[in-house]
Amino acid sequence: MVDADFDVRQMTDEELVRAYIETQRNFYFEYLYQRYCDRVYRKCLSFTKDQSKAEDFTHDIFLRLIVRLGSYKEEARFSTWLFSITYNYCTDQLRTNRRRSEVLIDDDEAFLDTNTEDDTQLAEMEASRLINAMSQLTPGEQSLLMMKYQDDLSIRDIAEISSLTESAIKMRLKRAKEKLRKHYMEALVFWLLLLTKLLS
Repeated sequence: MVDADFDVRQMTDEELVRAYIETQRNFYFEYLYQRYCDRVYRKCLSFTKDQSKAEDFTHDIFLRLIVRLGSYKEEARFSTWLFSITYNYCTDQLRTNRRRSEVLIDDDEAFLDTNTEDDTQLAEMEASRLINAMSQLTPGEQSLLMMKYQDDLSIRDIAEISSLTESAIKMRLKRAKEKLRKHYMEALVFWLLLLTKLLS
């Protein structure tokens, strides 16, 4: 039994989950909510780019969370598990509502991650064209890129969230980056041609 007088601010996420499951006392869950509500909301907002929808998504995600807490096995960090629920929910909603064009990256510097040649090329893309190129990808591809470059998750964490092997994640990331670069270059060529006509 967890001592009710214990300062919840000193408890880890996993301890709060165990305490809630064991005691069913709401303040343990409420503290988890306080810790993660804003982060989940901001992640939902990065998917929807709509404050009202992001609030609705956040509400639904925490409703799902409270139902699923009993199935949390601590095989992954609680934060990783929660963000897997968040990503899966947002991706499912995008697929269901056919709203791929609303998915945006908040910051073009999200791609400033590694020193590889491919990632350096991605980092050099202009933000506006990058956003347009992102909207051409599937929700699943967008999610992978956002987890890797916006949230700085490791390949291992992404694999856990996606229930895939690390090699599969690496391959899907490679393909998603190639598609992103292709759509970006197509947009660049279009605007260069348009500019040429305007100046001729």
